[in-house]
Amino acid sequence: VSDASGCSMIALLHTGAAKFPQNLLPRTRQAVCSHLPAGVLKGYGSIVSRKLASHSFGASMAAMSSFPPQRYHYFLVLDFEATCDKPQIHPQEIIEFPILKLNGRTMEIESTFHMYVQPVVHPQLTPFCTELTGIIQGMVDGQPSLQQVLERVDEWMAKEGLLDPSVKSIFVTCGDWDLKVMLPGQCQYLGLPVADYFKQWINLKKAYSFAMGSWPKNGLLDMNKGLNLQHIGRPHSGIGEC
Repeated sequence: VSDASGCSMIALLHTGAAKFPQNLLPRTRQAVCSHLPAGVLKGYGSIVSRKLASHSFGASMAAMSSFPPQRYHYFLVLDFEATCDKPQIHPQEIIEFPILKLNGRTMEIESTFHMYVQPVVHPQLTPFCTELTGIIQGMVDGQPSLQQVLERVDEWMAKEGLLDPSVKSIFVTCGDWDLKVMLPGQCQYLGLPVADYFKQWINLKKAYSFAMGSWPKNGLLDMNKGLNLQHIGRPHSGIGEC
């Protein structure tokens, strides 16, 4: 979603913890201004560059108050883990469903949704899946089905005020797989509807490429390295990746 990805780039510029390479400032400003719809960053191209130059890329959270409001009130960071093996099993099924609700102004985590999901087509996790994700059989046995988890997601969204038409929120994923392939594919297989709020998202890889001028082939690992950030949490853990 081009507009959404542009907005996530603004969030990326605001929240990085490393010093931003000075030679990338002009390119970054150009990417921001050319990519975003009119009005999103109107009049703030030079402010972004000045902020990045004066505070490096690691501007404090307090400095964010001088930036214009984001298009979205909340960013909903999501990363599924699914059944897997070598060669790949079909169909894949979501086994971990985490969402972090980030305040679009402070970038602070305000709420967390996290549930494990019991697979039904291939109920027994493979050794490869457990080694990759850290999810053991006991963590999915007896857990709710995907249909039940989706119902609880909807309840959580309502409780958090995210279904209010006046509240603008959007999901953020590392790539398009989660919401373009995995969720709609499994829902189609099970005959389940896909809620409208899952049909638009920010691909963080696009945001990174706009800011840094290169595509992160290895996803989160490359983005962390490019921004001099240390990965927190276990790789390939859904909640850890979020």
